Amino acid sequence: MYYIERYAQPQAFENIGDGFWWAIVAFTTVGYGDIYPITPLGRLLSSIISLIGIAMIAIPTGIISSAFMSMLIEKKQKEKNNSSM
Repeated sequence: MYYIERYAQPQAFENIGDGFWWAIVAFTTVGYGDIYPITPLGRLLSSIISLIGIAMIAIPTGIISSAFMSMLIEKKQKEKNNSSM
């Protein structure tokens, strides 16, 4: 992001560290709003990074939840079968 935004807003992206700060804040979806991209390419890149951050949490959460629910249903069926014998 630093290489894309450094000329458009040199006060916000003064160095690569500022770019890393923006990436961490955007990736964790905290988004303080103190640094944000203003160029079209910067906005596109930030959108992609945000979607990747969301996907990294949403996809595994769905998989884990589905496996957990399957395990609970299986356990209830076993208990039901054991109680009917």
